[in-house]
Amino acid sequence: MRSKDRISYFYDGDVGSVYFGPNHPMKPHRLCMTHHLVLSYNLHKKMEVYRPHKAYPVELAQFHSADYVDFLHRITPDTQHLFPNEMAKHNLGEDCPVFDNLFEFCQIYAGGTIDAARRLNNQLCDIAINWAGGLHHAKKCEASGFCYINDLVLGILELLKYHARVLYIDIDVHHGDGVEEAFYFTDRVMTVSFHKYGDLFFPGTGDVKEIGEREGKYYAINVPLKDGIDDISFTRLFKTIISKVVEIYRPGAIVLQCGADSLAGDRLGCFNLSIDGHAECVKFVKKFNLPLLVTGGGGYTKENVARCWTVETGVLLDTDLPNEIPENEYIKYFGPDYSLKIPNGPLENLNSKSYLGTIKMQVLENLRSIQHAPSVQMHEVPPDFYIPDFDEDENPDERINQHTEDKLIQRDDEYYDGDNDHDHMMDDV
Repeated sequence: MRSKDRISYFYDGDVGSVYFGPNHPMKPHRLCMTHHLVLSYNLHKKMEVYRPHKAYPVELAQFHSADYVDFLHRITPDTQHLFPNEMAKHNLGEDCPVFDNLFEFCQIYAGGTIDAARRLNNQLCDIAINWAGGLHHAKKCEASGFCYINDLVLGILELLKYHARVLYIDIDVHHGDGVEEAFYFTDRVMTVSFHKYGDLFFPGTGDVKEIGEREGKYYAINVPLKDGIDDISFTRLFKTIISKVVEIYRPGAIVLQCGADSLAGDRLGCFNLSIDGHAECVKFVKKFNLPLLVTGGGGYTKENVARCWTVETGVLLDTDLPNEIPENEYIKYFGPDYSLKIPNGPLENLNSKSYLGTIKMQVLENLRSIQHAPSVQMHEVPPDFYIPDFDEDENPDERINQHTEDKLIQRDDEYYDGDNDHDHMMDDV
């Protein structure tokens, strides 16, 4: 058992100041709210806080195609109408709009995940947190589901330089399709996604039968769930599957995507998890004492996103937080009760015991297939000649001093509810 985990936390205030548009459910401002809640509980005093470097185009092109990265770099709201073919080719538009400072936004959240992986690789920390990351739908050549650059794939590629096997776990309500697709043919990454499946729910993939192919066969695990799953059902299934995965796969590092749209009451989600239930998954993964990279993801009821990721920062720091939210810049969003925890909602759990039992048996059966055919790569890290190295000294981590004023843009048109909320039909991340 490690005596005390060393935690690195990455944040740049600029990431929360971009604006997807008035009717778009993705509100990066939730990242500012999360950070200020973390500060109000004084959690920053127990971590090393860094401003990430802005990822270079060549770093983004470790996974994404160079022409896609170049297009994201060049396109602006004023010029997008000149490139209808490229916009369509790269799936930019309604779900993934072009907005001011789009590329810088991608550079910051991807840079945070890359930096987090590098600090873990260099054994400078035990756990690295980037709540701005976790954009799991982005593909090699196209945006998808509010995601433009897949920071998770980039972080995992970085970890693969030092670890023979990396485990990816995703508890977002949506299937982690972009990460699964990137590593579908390799046994060096096992992807495990717990998500809503069926009823044409976005992105439409993630059946239990999707298990990987070629060298990656049995190394993609999907846990398809129905509406209304609650804390007890979810955490029991999560612990059973993840403990078996870690026992059999023996990863050198874990990446955990903590999408908060699986919480009860999310604007786009349909699960019924309390913050305690969601955080229990984080607590369980932490207990393996493996290098751990933690990211955000979806989450569209933003005050609950901030609550959830603050509680989970506390969990990673072994710190219990008082339920009464301290005074902070965004306190008004947490009324009327100003409490940190949210309970389950009234949703009916459509996941019967027999359904969950069947899914569990299918997953464990697939894991047994690995047990009987261990890979040669269980023993060594293959050469990483296909991933060029970068000069680490070129962009040293820049410490954020506690009094640093982050540039925050507050928009009146970003906060609305009731009759002004037209986004409830939209379905992503």
